Amino acid sequence: MLEGTVFRFGDNIDTDLIIPARYLNTSDPAELARHCMEDADPTFAARVQPGDIIVAGANFGCGSSREHAPVAIKAAGVACVIARSFARIFYRNAFNIGLPILECPEAEAIAPGSRVRVDLGTGRITVVDTGAEYRARPVPPFMREIIAAGGLIPYVKARLAGGR
Repeated sequence: MLEGTVFRFGDNIDTDLIIPARYLNTSDPAELARHCMEDADPTFAARVQPGDIIVAGANFGCGSSREHAPVAIKAAGVACVIARSFARIFYRNAFNIGLPILECPEAEAIAPGSRVRVDLGTGRITVVDTGAEYRARPVPPFMREIIAAGGLIPYVKARLAGGR
């Protein structure tokens, strides 16, 4: 179960807004986190707390295929991104690095600053303050295992070490 405060963003938040190209000279997650969402909300990196949740509109993560974008979000402490829809490559990259994401168009109604609880296994999104509930498609068990392992590479390494 995840729980955090909502940061809201609109449609077409591209990877350049998530982590501007001027910071792509590093792959250090902590450095990327310091600049996460800088061009969309210059105060985001200073305000986000571990466990917080991004709720966004359509086509989140569009643009280039840089893996730096989900890395920056995860390193900033964001526990989950909920959006109307995701760009295909961002969707894949997010799971590959262990960042949970959910598609839920109705979640756009959640106000910024709300506390939400997210159950990846059931897809239930609950606004703690009001009790309002939204449903996303649950994250399949094997993808939750990838998230729990910290991403695809740690997941595969653990499985190889375990002989499976």
